[in-house]
Amino acid sequence: MGEVAEGGPIPALALIGAGALLGFTMLAVVVGRTERIGLSGNPGGNPVASVALRVLDRPDGSIRIEDAADARLIETIEPGQDNFVRATLRSFGQSRLRAGLTPAEPFRLTRYDDGSLALIDDTTGRSVNMGAFGPTNALAFAKLLPGNALPDVSVPR
Repeated sequence: MGEVAEGGPIPALALIGAGALLGFTMLAVVVGRTERIGLSGNPGGNPVASVALRVLDRPDGSIRIEDAADARLIETIEPGQDNFVRATLRSFGQSRLRAGLTPAEPFRLTRYDDGSLALIDDTTGRSVNMGAFGPTNALAFAKLLPGNALPDVSVPR
């Protein structure tokens, strides 16, 4: 008694439960997106230092990072060096290519008064809080800021 034969009808209570779970999940996503719960974005502080970075791949495999305002060399990253910076910039560049955009526009690296640091691509809307990857990786980007003023990079709360 009470057994459902294989291939038989699905009990009404199971269908109601599945529907309720699906409805709750959809409601949670809508509320989360509208209230920005659980979303990581730009830090909440005020910008205190910023630089527009133009990233150029070199024939020898190195990456030239320059200030987009005046084409001044900020740093050259040789193959096998600064892998976090290299991988992050490459990921940002690939996002642009997937979106059908060109690499012409610079990325923006911004330090905020709360010590946090963000890499922002205004063309795709992508933004990454560098503190999410730990202080060592955040400092790898912080050294690209004007004057190499290394901030006390905080990890997001």
